[in-house]
Amino acid sequence: MVMEIIPVYIENEIKPGDDLIDLMLGSKSRPHLQDGDILVFTQKIISKQEGKIVNLSSVKPTLLATGIASEYRKDPRTVQLILDQSRRIVRMKNGIIISETTHGFVCANAGVDESNLEEGYVTLLPNDADLSAEKLRKQIKEKTGKNTAVIISDTFGRPFRQGQINVAIGVSGITAILDYAGLKDAFGRILRVTAIAIVDEICSATELVMGKSLHVPISIVRNYGFTNAKNAINDLIRSRSEDLFR
Repeated sequence: MVMEIIPVYIENEIKPGDDLIDLMLGSKSRPHLQDGDILVFTQKIISKQEGKIVNLSSVKPTLLATGIASEYRKDPRTVQLILDQSRRIVRMKNGIIISETTHGFVCANAGVDESNLEEGYVTLLPNDADLSAEKLRKQIKEKTGKNTAVIISDTFGRPFRQGQINVAIGVSGITAILDYAGLKDAFGRILRVTAIAIVDEICSATELVMGKSLHVPISIVRNYGFTNAKNAINDLIRSRSEDLFR
């Protein structure tokens, strides 16, 4: 079988409390789900649906946020949100703030994002994207009877590489990492450290049909064999003791 990536078009602007599964099933692309499908939802529609939208006029920046904003030519209110959403600042340089979020992700601006929003508003990352993914998977089962996996994706930069890619920030019903340790390669050598972050690879592949302005916030990956297991996104976060760059 050939693996497929099927875009799901949603024209409507997502609002807090919207039923994303009903919107998906009623979209003009009329997706017909199958058992074993993997559904990838962008972080932005999850954050909007869960009400993780902030009106910057409601944010009161501290002196620290104001100082950083002045240095890096940013809105001090946005900087305040970045600080609020961060465990620590990893690096600040050339107008870029890299931080470790309260979730444990290392990314630009702690995931605070103003794209695809009205002027003066930003979105924050979901509080618990694993829980968000699990709720969506259960709703899909209830509404369609299909057993699927759900991944929530976001766009992150990468150390030592130009450009951004989509990665997973929440998972449900799929093993996050495919570990080859203990298996033999083509020449009979035992693999010791090869572990593939398959949910990140799936998210990156779906970006090819999603884009940023195509009204495709959901995609369906079909005919990819995966292990259905109870995993968490923390399985992908390298521990401090194993991280050579902290």
